Amino acid sequence: MPNATHQAIDDSLVDREQRHLNYLRISITDRCNLRCLYCVPDGRIPRLSHDQILSYEEILRIVHVGIRLGIQKVRITGGEPLVRNGAIDLLRRLTAIPELKDISLTTNGVLLEANAQRIFDAGIRRINISLDSLKRERYAHITGYDMFDRVWAGIQRAHAIGFSPIKINAVAMRGINDDEIVDFGRLSLAYPFHIRFIEYMPIGNSRTSSQDQILTPEIQERISTALGELIPVENGRNDGPARRFRIAGAPGEIGFISALSHHFCSQCNRLRLTADGKLRACLLSDHYEPFREILRSGGTDEQLIEVFRTAAKKKSARHQLCSIDSSPVKDQMQGIGG
Repeated sequence: MPNATHQAIDDSLVDREQRHLNYLRISITDRCNLRCLYCVPDGRIPRLSHDQILSYEEILRIVHVGIRLGIQKVRITGGEPLVRNGAIDLLRRLTAIPELKDISLTTNGVLLEANAQRIFDAGIRRINISLDSLKRERYAHITGYDMFDRVWAGIQRAHAIGFSPIKINAVAMRGINDDEIVDFGRLSLAYPFHIRFIEYMPIGNSRTSSQDQILTPEIQERISTALGELIPVENGRNDGPARRFRIAGAPGEIGFISALSHHFCSQCNRLRLTADGKLRACLLSDHYEPFREILRSGGTDEQLIEVFRTAAKKKSARHQLCSIDSSPVKDQMQGIGG
């Protein structure tokens, strides 16, 4: 494993649109302990075998190479990352790398209560939790499991320990959970949580469709009508694509990730590493550059650098769903990483 101190090379990851790509989202498993409507189709989907998934040493090598190219921010995702053995030790090893300025975790919260203290002790302070309903029976319908109480207990535990910010991500779906939009927004009045409404995106084969979409302007209108004016909050340097707002006097925030109605492609600074070693420059494109074969055939760091550079060069100006003749992404969401 390379030393923790890296010598940056001359060419950082700047794509054709002059976007500086300094954010790497890393899926460490395609396994998940939920079966959400918008993520999993009816029946079973093929799972990656153990030897198809990158080892932690392989992931860390990619991270160290990425740092040489300017990667400063990392998010660990899945599937559900906490179902993989050793996930928290990986977090600890990442937080020990001084060049990484921002390391965070996305989880569905099912295993959060039992692991929150260990995650915090590993050095993680920022955590995203996927939660699409505040109603127990509806949560079970959306996810396939009666786990709402367990997830909410995990959120409360993380709050008590001191994670900040705690971001709660809700995919808004018409006729499924859109009657809870105001209830989610109201959480920001009671807690210092960052509530994030995510527009539904057609990715892979699922049990939902574009007819279930409800877009940001309508969500904003419902919240402002019920709860008051949404006051803009300025994004920080390393913030993601959410447009942030706060209701007067609220300890929390409300944000909108609007990949369809207000796409943020011109500001996109991220790359995605899938659990099986594919580097994707865009969530909404099936194109990727392969890492795993190079790693396992004795490839050099220079070859890994070239994978990063090639992905950056091929990063599109806009995602494919922006076009009139757009088509859904074929790969499954839990294989790409949230």
